[in-house]
Amino acid sequence: MDSITLLLLFLLLGYRISSNNNYTFPWFVAFLCELWFTITWITTMSTKWTPAHTKTFLDRLLLRVSNSELPALDLFVTTADPVLEPAIITVNTVLSLLALDYPANKLACYVSDDGCSPLTFYALVEATKFAEIWIPFCKKYNVQCRAPFRYFCDESMAHNDLPEFKQEWLTMK
Repeated sequence: MDSITLLLLFLLLGYRISSNNNYTFPWFVAFLCELWFTITWITTMSTKWTPAHTKTFLDRLLLRVSNSELPALDLFVTTADPVLEPAIITVNTVLSLLALDYPANKLACYVSDDGCSPLTFYALVEATKFAEIWIPFCKKYNVQCRAPFRYFCDESMAHNDLPEFKQEWLTMK
């Protein structure tokens, strides 16, 4: 289908050039528009015809860049309606962002609550207390799923058989 479209575009441009016209201003504007559309279409389709497949190697990132060279990150979490966006979702998002494997002095998380919900505010205040034990737990046991709601929904996440881990896991839950 794409090759048919390309053929039709070239036929249209060829027709415009070879037609017996006195090459007036409207003809020139129409020709430029069609030429621009053809070039844009070819550029767009060439990226679809040759997609780039990239693979990220997270373990190699710190080999290339030290912690001191990592840029500062500002993370924004927006919420507006506590009914449509429950506070637990906002809290889980904030906790998972704060638990990222990134230097704490270069990570800032901002919450924009356009609905000015006291429930969301209270939930975030309580989340800061929970974050004091959740973030060290994630770093200590190398937890990959950093959102507490998702982590505790799946019992198979508690795969570590150490008694210390089991005790801390039950305390967290």
